Amino acid sequence: MSVATRPRSSAKPLTEPRAILGPAGNRVRVSDESKRRTEALKKPQRPKVPVSQSPKSVVQSNVSVDSCCSSDSSSSNSSFKTASSRKTVKQNGVKQAKPKVASTADEVVTEISPAMSGPLKRCDWITPFSDPLYTSFHDEEWGVPVHNDRKLFELLVFSQALAELSWPTILKKREIFRKLFDNFDPSSMAQFTEKKMLSLKVDGCLLLSEAKLRAIVENAKLILKVQQEFGSFSSYCWGFVNHKPLRNAFRYARQVPVKTPKAEVMSKDMMRRGFCCVGPTVVYSFMQVAGIVNDHLVTCFRYQECNATVKKDIKPKIEEIERLTKDAENICLSR
Repeated sequence: MSVATRPRSSAKPLTEPRAILGPAGNRVRVSDESKRRTEALKKPQRPKVPVSQSPKSVVQSNVSVDSCCSSDSSSSNSSFKTASSRKTVKQNGVKQAKPKVASTADEVVTEISPAMSGPLKRCDWITPFSDPLYTSFHDEEWGVPVHNDRKLFELLVFSQALAELSWPTILKKREIFRKLFDNFDPSSMAQFTEKKMLSLKVDGCLLLSEAKLRAIVENAKLILKVQQEFGSFSSYCWGFVNHKPLRNAFRYARQVPVKTPKAEVMSKDMMRRGFCCVGPTVVYSFMQVAGIVNDHLVTCFRYQECNATVKKDIKPKIEEIERLTKDAENICLSR
């Protein structure tokens, strides 16, 4: 009885090492079973990658690049934990929340300077080297709403004088201006004769150019006409902004304009009435210093203070305007 013999396999066992795709590239590994198991249990070495440079897909899917290359379960679990920790760092340590956008000027100021613990922050054109008189003028007068006719005329003259003098120089000669110009009384200055005008000198020199002095005397006469028509020079000036100061919210000095459409409208009306040296640039400078517009930078401590002054002063003036309007309506109805 013949017994079937099992054919022997002609295949020879592989004795050469085979290439395996590892996490660090193609490596040649020995086919020894025990050494293979030992190496499989070891944690593969991965190159350190900064969190900020790691791909977003790794963080979002919670799958490590190394875990895709390894078939060992322990390596996969370790990679999963590493990816999770990377995601936590990405969310908590690196990724920053978007800043809140302020919708109003008051919110802008609150976000920029919530508390002033250090030295006072002023507008950029006031530096530690600025003249103390100029700094005090910025801190106490510039941008504060003015409604007195003489004061407004004084500030208009100063704005016109800026073509020849600087603010520090004007402030140093302020008392001289007031003395020579009769404390900026329009009714008194309107009576200046040619001789009186040419006598407005300091140390033998005219306070301002002759053309500028003639313009100031002529403007004093026109202010008297405006007072007759509008009741006061203040009502005329503030009427261009509906008797309410304009509030800008500029962060940087370079954003502050030298003139605006509102200043151009006021300038054209004043020139139509015969006023001299009242171009848009001069008028806007006058609007700034008289508080008709608040152009303090939002980082300046005077920005909020001027706004607070406006809120205190504007209510009684609005009530007075409403009362005068009602009185005028009653007079018209009675007729």
